[in-house]
Amino acid sequence: MRPDDITRLHSIGAPTLSPDGSRAVFSVSRPDLEEDAYLGSLWSVPTDGSAPPSRLTRGDRDRAPVFSPDGRWIAFLRPDADKRPQIHVLPADGGEPWALTAHPLGADAPVWSPDSTRLAYTARVPEPDRYTGGEPAKEPPRRITALKYRVDGLGFTNDRRSHVFVSAPVDPSGEAGEPVRVTDGDHDHQDVAWSPDGGELIFSASRHGSRDTDLVVDLWACEPREGAPLRRVTAGELSAGKPEYSDDGATVYFLGDELGEDLRDFVGQTTALWSVPADGSSAPVRLTPAEDPRMIGGPRATAEGLLGLAERRGAVDLVLVPLGGGRPRDVLSGKAQVQSFDSRGGTVVAVVSDGRSSGELFAVGEDGARALTSFTEGPEPLPMTELTAHAPDGHPVHGWVTLPEGEGPHPVVLMIHGGPFAAYGHQLFDETQVYAGAGYAVVMCNPRGSSGYGREHGRAIIGSVGAVTAADVLAFLDAALEDERLDSSRVGVMGGSHGGFMTTWISAHHGERFRAAISERAVNAIDSFRGSSDIGSFFPEPLYGPEETWERESPLTHADKIDVPMLIIHSEEDWRCPLEQAQRLFVSLKLRGHETEMLVFPGEGHELTRSGLPSHRAARFEAVLDWWQRHL
Repeated sequence: MRPDDITRLHSIGAPTLSPDGSRAVFSVSRPDLEEDAYLGSLWSVPTDGSAPPSRLTRGDRDRAPVFSPDGRWIAFLRPDADKRPQIHVLPADGGEPWALTAHPLGADAPVWSPDSTRLAYTARVPEPDRYTGGEPAKEPPRRITALKYRVDGLGFTNDRRSHVFVSAPVDPSGEAGEPVRVTDGDHDHQDVAWSPDGGELIFSASRHGSRDTDLVVDLWACEPREGAPLRRVTAGELSAGKPEYSDDGATVYFLGDELGEDLRDFVGQTTALWSVPADGSSAPVRLTPAEDPRMIGGPRATAEGLLGLAERRGAVDLVLVPLGGGRPRDVLSGKAQVQSFDSRGGTVVAVVSDGRSSGELFAVGEDGARALTSFTEGPEPLPMTELTAHAPDGHPVHGWVTLPEGEGPHPVVLMIHGGPFAAYGHQLFDETQVYAGAGYAVVMCNPRGSSGYGREHGRAIIGSVGAVTAADVLAFLDAALEDERLDSSRVGVMGGSHGGFMTTWISAHHGERFRAAISERAVNAIDSFRGSSDIGSFFPEPLYGPEETWERESPLTHADKIDVPMLIIHSEEDWRCPLEQAQRLFVSLKLRGHETEMLVFPGEGHELTRSGLPSHRAARFEAVLDWWQRHL
């Protein structure tokens, strides 16, 4: 795979099923280098596999479709002339869609009312004279009074809060009435859902007094009208989201994280499925085990239980959780990652990726899964081979090695993932394929601190992030280098975000093992990260330990020991790990006369490698390959 081959990597959005389950509608998008954008439209396929998928819409940026409960309509998002996503409605049996909303900053994904007449959604409401299309530099000054005022990928939030809206009744003539704004106040709202009788909405928000200094997110409910009083459903002790009512409306199921006694302890928490009475009369009850697995998708209530997505050892399985709680039962599992799913009319469909595909749609039954789509293009990807190594203390370290074609010995790139509570897994990864396609053996693993291996594994690095992670990563590298097809004399190390933190750390503490390094969008100095990052007010202490340890735990402190050539990659508008983190490392190395370069991408945020402009993603790949060509 070459850098410009990212255009072959399609993405299938979350599917929606017709009420009888006979038809699935979904979005398909791809990076386009000519348009320098992600282009896609809606597609439809019968779930019995009787016909191939067919394109449903002519738009080139359509996404987030959802069938109405009566099967007459499909609502979805399409950008307006100002490239703001607006809700559109399409007759399910054919015809032209019409716009239902015209919000100045666009609308989020819609949710149908049970009677199929209205749509609930969230939309950001800007302050007067702001975000109006004029010159941003001439807008009024922002008055900031809270710690949480900006989010990576979006920017400032204190002047454009996200509120819940309900549309006017759907009018087949295309006449769009004015929506009703349901929520108010200086709060962000998300994850809206309807009660089965349509008399109430439930959504997640942090509306409590200490919201600026803790991580609590509650579920709130109200009638779907302007000025309706809000009722707090959860107890103010969890980070809750993705609510789903039971069929009788008496219970709400949701995803939630425990936050420790101080309501700030997020590290390695095993996200669970929970239940709570819809009237909030008692505290939430945890339905999945505390240690493992981590639930990352769902819930979807069925007669048999709750469908959800469980992260396990680099895989993401579709599982069924008993309504009363207990160990999940596998519905679709294996060496793959279920990205999204839907269940209606006794039919289940899921988007599944693995080492050969970036995702295809499958019909899921008791006898397994049957592919409904085949959008994957290009040659067969280079295979990822699983490997388990052991750290010096005996702890197992799970990961993969991908070899290029040819006998070798091949130069080696050690990749370290971000997070740290994240994971590499069983999926087609563009980074792996591009580097292996260029002749490098790619080594990557999930050291302690990674997700998908249980709560204890995720929390094992608290207070000693660099040292513990390095022990696991280097042990895995040693095990991989036992293969004579890997050249142990030509090894480079790279990573982004937490992986950038670790690249800088390892270069300082174990640089003798590497020829060169690439540190991307890194945390390098914990002290300034605290004040500049969008998560800096709450992130450092639970992970890195008390403030008096930050100098010792910061990679920048040890930069004077870095001897390997280092390329530093960062984005100008990265608010998660702001540009100053790269600049401080660059200046420290450059003042020593050390071989270092800094590559800065304008207009990009923290997610450059995943959702940045296609031209920037390709340019980054070219720069990475150029660096390895020079040094490995």
